[in-house]
Amino acid sequence: MLFVCYPKCTTCQKAKKYLDAIGAAYTFRDIKLENPTREELSAWHKLSGLELRRFFNTSGLQYRALGLKDRLPQMSEEETLALLASDGMLVKRPLLIAGERVLVGFKEKEWAQCFDRH
Repeated sequence: MLFVCYPKCTTCQKAKKYLDAIGAAYTFRDIKLENPTREELSAWHKLSGLELRRFFNTSGLQYRALGLKDRLPQMSEEETLALLASDGMLVKRPLLIAGERVLVGFKEKEWAQCFDRH
């Protein structure tokens, strides 16, 4: 299992606490030091079943500075993936890649279902 997060993010801290509390084994990856590649993002996008725009950290400074709310609808999938891969801070976090499941953001109920802990 791969846990991709930004250590200073409070939501990521909650997710890490949750994983540690249930004794989950995972590989930790700091998104700022090692942002996801275009290939990883493409694969995770397909596995997640989510719209690609859901992979953006819409509350981040970069997202607003680049005016992505207005630009994203006109961008191709290739352009969008390249942009996401260019800066880890544009990517919504945390990301949990567990086999064939990809969870974007931390919602405890959703994560509990992934681990069969209802």
